[in-house]
Amino acid sequence: MASSKSKTQLLTLESHSKLTEILSALDSGAFNSTRRMLNGLQPAAIAHLLASSPPNRRMLIWEWVDKELEGEVIQELPDNVRGQLLNEMDTADLAAMAEELEADNVADILQQLPDQVIQEVLATMSSQNRSLVESILSYDEDTAGGLMNTDTITVRPDITLDVVLRYLRRHEELPNSTYYLIVVNRSDIFLGLLPITKLLTCDPSLTVREIMDTDVTAIHCEMKDTEVASLFEREDWVMAPVIDDEGKLIGRITIDDVVDVIREGADHSLMSMAGLEDDSDTFASVRKTSPRRAIWLGINLLTAIIASMVISLFQDTIDKVVALAVLMPIVASMGGVAGSQTLTVIIRGIALGHIGRGNLSWLLSREFQVGLINGIVWAAIMAIIVMFWFDDKIIAFIIAFAMIVNLIFAALAGALLPVILKTPKIDPALAGGVALTTVTDVVGFFAFLGLATYFYT
Repeated sequence: MASSKSKTQLLTLESHSKLTEILSALDSGAFNSTRRMLNGLQPAAIAHLLASSPPNRRMLIWEWVDKELEGEVIQELPDNVRGQLLNEMDTADLAAMAEELEADNVADILQQLPDQVIQEVLATMSSQNRSLVESILSYDEDTAGGLMNTDTITVRPDITLDVVLRYLRRHEELPNSTYYLIVVNRSDIFLGLLPITKLLTCDPSLTVREIMDTDVTAIHCEMKDTEVASLFEREDWVMAPVIDDEGKLIGRITIDDVVDVIREGADHSLMSMAGLEDDSDTFASVRKTSPRRAIWLGINLLTAIIASMVISLFQDTIDKVVALAVLMPIVASMGGVAGSQTLTVIIRGIALGHIGRGNLSWLLSREFQVGLINGIVWAAIMAIIVMFWFDDKIIAFIIAFAMIVNLIFAALAGALLPVILKTPKIDPALAGGVALTTVTDVVGFFAFLGLATYFYT
């Protein structure tokens, strides 16, 4: 295990070293040597270099990629970078590249192109490949049907293992990730799976029916890709068959497809928490980046104005006790952090399918208790600090009480907001942070300044 890990680390270091060497050669103007080094890399490494380059350098590097490598490189790219490069290619180049790729990868690429271009590319493909790609394109991109591949190897249950082995030897190569053969009847109704390990180790005279696994759950073609990913994670699958409404086999999903879904989900959650699109290009131009960020900055400004309006209600009190202006940010900040912690945990739980009506009340109870305990602990610490800082017992009590109130409200808001936003189908990762900030600011300022007004006026 240790030697395997060391080997992986060495390969990673070697890849980074080559990428650095290529960038240095590119900067020095040694274009011929740069091109040779570039095409000596693995497709995934070339894709990494493209994604890590600014747009002007990216297009130059893409022009140097050998035609026979383009298809393998393009499928390794993030969607945003892939879309940029595809839009620069003509229909003939797209069609030539599509002929070298598997149907599901072709469908992924075509979904990023205008309908007219899709039809032009499909028209240039062979009838067999076109039929496979069109069958995948007929499903939504975020469903099992849109995720699946059609390169399945099927066998009948009544034939012997010896016949199966002879059948497999007729293939020049097996599809990638062929861990199981899929068993179907003459109507292509899914029946079970035949593990390759059993095929190789069992008596060749046995029939498929005698050793196949029938306790297998097939995935319906309309199942959401996030649910598919959850099933793979929960059941430790590496491959799963996909069926239609009639139970007929139409394709399969492999673990590498699911890893892409998981990665995209993680990107979405991370970027949405900042109010950004999950397909944002790290090296997008100023013209594209500014408007995307400006929208959520504007929304945040509105929520800040609401918080400021609450503060303005207590302006006379603040004028009398200057220390209130100094301490106000502490109350709001503590509530914001506490609420964000809860919000992140709940959003993750929803994404994993762990949270429902049955356990929501338990979570609310836990968050209330956590908010209360943390509120008391940190309120006591802050009260002591304020006592020494301002030599004022009243203001020490006020900030302590306000912190307890705000941390409790923050915890409850962080738990409830994702559930509330989910009801009208609003993405909690996108809108939850802004809503939570508004709640914690308003509650924190109102509790702190309201108490101060009561004691000092």
